[in-house]
Amino acid sequence: MPMMAVAFPILPGKTAEWRAWMEEVNGPRRAEFDASRSAAGVHERTFLQQTPMGDLVLVTLEGDDPGRAFGKMMSVDDEFTKWFTERAQAIHGIDLTLRPTGAPSELVVDTVRAAAAV
Repeated sequence: MPMMAVAFPILPGKTAEWRAWMEEVNGPRRAEFDASRSAAGVHERTFLQQTPMGDLVLVTLEGDDPGRAFGKMMSVDDEFTKWFTERAQAIHGIDLTLRPTGAPSELVVDTVRAAAAV
């Protein structure tokens, strides 16, 4: 199944705020989060990666067309998506409602395939 991965930096000093946001996503807003991803046709996994250069959030989306699904998720005009994109901008400094001009990442190694395009 197709997958994409995106890394989002956490702004300095915002990791505790990000963790509180994820507690909301995994707690009282879990049904809305799941419904959002289900409507877009993707399975999302989110990881926190701590590095010497700062903390990163690694997000994978798996589905028939994860790139299209990401755009669909961020363009929905409902209360949950507005809340989610506002929190993302405050914590990551990134406006998720702006359409990217290219792929967010490049696959360079895949153990299942013989070789990835480099």
